[in-house]
Amino acid sequence: MFDLGFSELLVIGIVALIVVGPKDLPVLFRSVGRFVGKAKGMAREFSSAMNQAADQAGVKDVADTLKGATDSLNTMSNPLKAASDVVKDTAKSVTDLNLDPKSETAKLAAERAEDAKKIQQATAQRAQERLDAEAKAAEEAAAAAKARAEAARKATEASEDKA
Repeated sequence: MFDLGFSELLVIGIVALIVVGPKDLPVLFRSVGRFVGKAKGMAREFSSAMNQAADQAGVKDVADTLKGATDSLNTMSNPLKAASDVVKDTAKSVTDLNLDPKSETAKLAAERAEDAKKIQQATAQRAQERLDAEAKAAEEAAAAAKARAEAARKATEASEDKA
């Protein structure tokens, strides 16, 4: 954790012996041990609480599904297609949760779906407008090129007539 070597620990021990004194050193080590024990206990408790919360949220199921998918990918002949299929299925299973329509989560999911639809429509509309503008510019460029070609043809005819 702290990556302390033997020499560093020896220096810390000598400094503690000098500062604290030989009579109070066992008391200091006992209280440091209690503190470390309490810290480890709190870390274990926090870790178990986080694992329980993840289990309740269904993260373990998704992780198991992904692990099973990766295991099955190793045996399949087309891993890219299989991987994309597994990812699609997993994403669909995560998004197809049965939500109570009155819950805040369901309301937020509906709002997000509606916003996504609006964004897709706006993007499609802008893309079409851009394509229309590019087509119009191409038509104008073609008309200008045709006009230049006609002018060049007339200039060639006029120079041939003079010669």
